[in-house]
This record gives sequence, structure tokens and C-alpha cells, in this order.
Amino acid sequence: MDFSSFLTSLGTSFVIFVLLMLLFAWLSRKPGNAVVYYPNRILKGLEPWEGGSRTRNPFAWIREAFSSTEQDVINISGVDTAVYFVFLSTVLGILVLSGIVLLPVLLPIAATDDGLTRNGNTTTSKGTFNDLDKLSMANIEEKSPKLWAFLIAVYWVSVVTYVLSWKAYKHVSALRANALMSPEVRPEQFAVLVRDLPNVTPGQTRKDQVDSYFRSIYPDTFYRSLVVTNNKKVDKIWGELEGYKKKLARAEAVCEGSKTRPTTRTGFLGLCGKQVDSIEYYNEKIKELTQKLEAEQKVTLREKQLGSALVFFTNRVTAVLAAQSLHAQMVDRWTVTEAPEPRELIWSNLTIKFFERIVRQYIIYIVVFLTIVFYIIPIGFISAITTLENLRKLLPFLKPIIDRSEIKTVLEAYLPQLALIVFLALLPMFLLFLSKMEGIPSGSHVIRAASGKYFYFSVLNVFIGVTIGGTLFRTMKSIEENPNSLVPLLAKSLPVNATFFLTFVALKFFVGYGLELSRIVPLIIYHLQRKYLCKTEAEIREAWFPGDISYATRVPTDMLVITIVLCYSVIAPVIIPFGVLYFALGWLVLRNQALKVYVPAYESYGRMWPHMHNRIMGALLLYQVTMFGYFGVSQFYYTPILILLPIVSLIFCYVCRKKFYNAFCHTALEVASQELKQTPNMEQIFRSYIPPSLISQKQEDGQLEDALSRVSRTGSSV
Repeated sequence: MDFSSFLTSLGTSFVIFVLLMLLFAWLSRKPGNAVVYYPNRILKGLEPWEGGSRTRNPFAWIREAFSSTEQDVINISGVDTAVYFVFLSTVLGILVLSGIVLLPVLLPIAATDDGLTRNGNTTTSKGTFNDLDKLSMANIEEKSPKLWAFLIAVYWVSVVTYVLSWKAYKHVSALRANALMSPEVRPEQFAVLVRDLPNVTPGQTRKDQVDSYFRSIYPDTFYRSLVVTNNKKVDKIWGELEGYKKKLARAEAVCEGSKTRPTTRTGFLGLCGKQVDSIEYYNEKIKELTQKLEAEQKVTLREKQLGSALVFFTNRVTAVLAAQSLHAQMVDRWTVTEAPEPRELIWSNLTIKFFERIVRQYIIYIVVFLTIVFYIIPIGFISAITTLENLRKLLPFLKPIIDRSEIKTVLEAYLPQLALIVFLALLPMFLLFLSKMEGIPSGSHVIRAASGKYFYFSVLNVFIGVTIGGTLFRTMKSIEENPNSLVPLLAKSLPVNATFFLTFVALKFFVGYGLELSRIVPLIIYHLQRKYLCKTEAEIREAWFPGDISYATRVPTDMLVITIVLCYSVIAPVIIPFGVLYFALGWLVLRNQALKVYVPAYESYGRMWPHMHNRIMGALLLYQVTMFGYFGVSQFYYTPILILLPIVSLIFCYVCRKKFYNAFCHTALEVASQELKQTPNMEQIFRSYIPPSLISQKQEDGQLEDALSRVSRTGSSV
């Protein structure tokens, strides 16, 4: 494809983005769509629009996004979302400051050389953008003194990254501290998670064991313990009960709307068996299951206690001290950590033993490694065959279609990238499942773990796999004739593959963010469900509920883009504006979505940031190693000067970890010691951690209270 065709395809993507933005401006003004475009504001009791929908400027969302402050984001979507925007603005700053120097300096130097001509155009293969190659290092002759400018540029990008990431780390640390010092009462700050309980002595229950142990260590501040139980059976009954409650509400809504009593069959899925009155049948089932649930709750709480517990203190300083203290001589006994939020606890993972967690972790690492290794084969194959030239050879019957000029232009630019994006979409759920299988106790930690796996997968399979796979496919004959040419060929393929990644990034921000803003798919699904499936208000709310911002996939995608742009920033500086557009549009669009659409599923107070920072540094390190190898292949005599950069990066990471990381793993005592504006309601804090399936349908139930091991502040059992 020539340069004009590339610009045509890029223009097409831009037009798609503009159309999607106009579609959003039109659809979001309609009151019937407010629950799709403003659900976060509606759930918080705010008006969807500031002013009437009819007089509203269709592009007011842009002004509102720019005028919003960091505190606005924290108030609406929490600290984690604010930290994500710190990441976006930091990366955007790195690319802008890099581009200010690299674009006006390196592009003229590359354009005025004639390395491609002197080398017989060996670095440019058929099907790439010849004009773009002339703006890259591919056009610089080997051993040329002009390479000094590119070498200095490598240092400039590195220094900018160090400075901005250091400032961001300090800022996020302050955000986290301010949030944890809040005078508001948060249940997780008064609780710790205790795992790996030792075997109980004869005649003693788990409840007695935990209570006596912590009461002896913290006699003045220990409040109560909640022993984790085996809830499989009670969860099943509770799920059935909730299902019948929804069916009853639906049947009553149908009856009210049609003025006729609905009927159902008592057999499999309501498709067979005796036909009965739905409302009467569901009421009977609810009454039956309620009694069954209450009986099972008492049995579960008394007889199915397991080897972990949540322990509550009346003072959050004590909870912080307990979470950071060694409670037993042996590492696999009385393991105490900070408690996650009640809504993100993974109850099934709390009772996994210490050494089993370690074994699971290593097994998952092996599975992820094997997945990366085997996934690189189909991804490399896809990147190699999804070009028009190769498709003509493999699928000759497609020639009449793909040779049409209007189709050819789009396919030639975006076919490999689209195939890659679709292929990667199959992976996140699998990685979330693997992370949960490690035995991680909280949902936010699972998301951080899955995000890390997805990042390494993306870098190794997309960045490295596409580069190697595409090069090997194109140069197989040359390698067969001269095996020693493999390394130089791979290095010289970097400028050629820059065009692939350039269109990949353009597709992600133009089409991806256009779909994100317009929310066409959620809008269509919501209206279809509301018209044909939803009968009750609860069902309608469930249809439009937006979910969270999906850090498990969003952050690794952003990390892949910054890795690509950094690694090609000096080799092909023309990619920098595309990276700037990606993160600038991302900041703008997602600012709107965070303030108006997405509802956070948890709050970890910025715990994702150290992982973000480490992966920025990982991208920088890969960039520095790549540039060292590329300068070496270019036979530049002063290439060893670059050896210093990876060493500096490793030292920088070490210093950041030592200075900042501990405050993200644990809560500092000076933070936890801040006064609260009101006395905490310990009973309410305790009950916020009780699983829904164990909450009694009756408010007064002495047996349940006994099973929950109610311990007063003085230590007496009630």
C-alpha cells in the first residue's frame, strides 16, 4: 500500500469516529436513553444533564470533561479511577515531551538521508509504506554520524519517563494517603483477614479458638470475629430463593399489566409438568425455601466453620498493626493481612492453605507461560497471512472481492489489526479465571493479577510475536539461504513493522473510543431487553446497569500501546502523534464515562498504581534494549553508550519500590491514626461482612447471633 492509500484509510477511521461522536451527541439527549449514557449520575441521585436536554449543547460533554477536577472524579468514581487518569496523563506527558524534541529533530534528519537507496531498498518490502520508511531510521546509512541524534533521543525519552513517573508516584501516594485518612468510617479499616488457622484443640470450636487468641493479644480493642464457613449448600438454597422472588415479582407485574393470573408448569424449566397459578406457586416455594434456608444457616454457622476468619477491632490503628505483625513463629500459621472491602471478598479462596496457595501460584505461572508460548504461534501466523498478497495465494477465490479498490484500501490497512484484536478478545476471561484459581482473596487483587498476565501476554505475543512472525514469513527464503542473517533481518524489520503497529494504534483510538463513547451496543441491548424481556423495575435496572471500567483489559491494552509507541518512538518518530491521540482521546472519552457511566465495583485506594508504574518501566526497559540492539545492527561505533540506560532503569525501579511501595502494601500508622468524625458503629461494620446467604430473614434470631460469635467490647459472649 502506498502513502496516499494509508492516508485514505486513516481518514476513513477519523470519519467513523466523528460519526460515532455525532451519534452519541444525538442519542444522549433523548430522555429515554439517559439510563445508558448517565447511569452513574442517576444512581447517585443526580440529574443526568446540567440544564434541560433540549437546550443542551451536544458537545457540552467535552467542556464538562475538561472542567472536571480530580476531586470530582474521586467523589463520583473513587480513588482507583482518579489514579487511572494519573496514569493516562503521565503517559500523555511522556509522549508529548518526547515528540516536541523527536519530531522536529529526527524526521528531517531521516528524510534528508538516502540509506534506503544506497542499501538497495533492502529494509522495505512490498506492501509497506515506502514514504513512511523514509521518515524512519531505516533511511539512515549504517555507521552514519547522523545516528548520534537518534542515540541522544533515546536518552531524552528515558529521562522524560523517569521524571514524570517519579512525580506521578509521589502524587498517587498522596492521593492514597488522603483517602485513607478520611474521617469517614470504612468497614475494611477496622477488620483483618486471618488465614491458616491451626487445628483446634479437642472440645474447642473455631469461634472459641479465634476469640481467645485475639482477645489475649488485643484485650482492649478486640470486638468480634466472623469465622468463614462452608457456604456451598446455603448459597445454593439462597440462590434458588432469590430466583423465585424475581419470578414472583415478574408474575405480579404481568398480572397487573394484563389483569389475568399468569400460569406456569412445575416441571423442568417450566416447560413440562402440572400447570399451576404462578403467583400462588412462587409464594409457596418462597415460604418453603425460606424455612429451609433458616435451618441451613444455623447448621452452617455452627457446624461448618473453616480455617479462616475476619477479626474486627474497635480502633483502626490496631487493625493496621495487626495486619503488619507476625502473629506466630511458623509462617503457615495465623497469617494476618488487611481485610478487603466486603463487596470484593472471594469467600471460596479464604480457606486455601498457605503452601497450597504457593503451589497453585507456580502452577498458574506455568500455565500462563505455556499459554503465551502456544498463543504466539497462531498470532504470528495470523500476522503473516492476513495480508492481501498472502490471502490471494491461500484463498484464490477471494480475488474478485479483495481486488476491488474501495475494499482493498480498507482491508490492506486494517485486516491484520482487526484479526489480532478479535483474537485477543478471547483471552481476558481465561486469565481472570486463572488469577482467581491462585487463591487470591479479593476481586481487586484478581484484577491486578489478570492485568499483569494480560500485559506480558500482549507484549510477548503482539509486539514481539507480530514482529518476528511477520519477518520470518516474509524472509523465509533468505534465512534458508543464509541462516546467519536472521538477527540482522529481525532488526531491520522493525521500521517495516512500525506501519503495522501505527495502524493498530489508529484503529484502537478512532474506532475503539468512538464505540466507547457512543455506547451503541449497550444501547441496543438495553432497548431490546426492555421491550421483550423486562417486566419489573429490578429487571430494567439490571438491563441498564453499566458495570465498572474493566481495568483487567483496559490497563493492559494501554500498556501495550505505550510499549509499542516507546519502542518505535526513535526508530519511527511518526508513531508518536498517534500515541498522543490515543491517550488524549482516551483521557477525554473515559473522563466522561467515569463521571457519568461506569460504577466502580470496588475501591482499593490506588493499589493498581505500583503495577502500572512497573509496567511503564518494563516498557521503557524493552525500548532501551531494542534500541541497543538496533544501533548494534546499524554498526554505530558508540552503541555501548546505551548500556548505561537499562542499568539506570533498574536502579530507578529499585529506588521507587523502596521509597513508595510499602505504603501501597500496608496502611501507614500516621495515616490510620487520624481522628474520625463520628464513633464507628461496630455492629454495622461487622454485619457488612456477613455473606447475603447467611443474613437471617428474621431480625431477631438468638441462635444466629450465637453462631456469629457476638463478642462485646469487654470480651463477654452473648
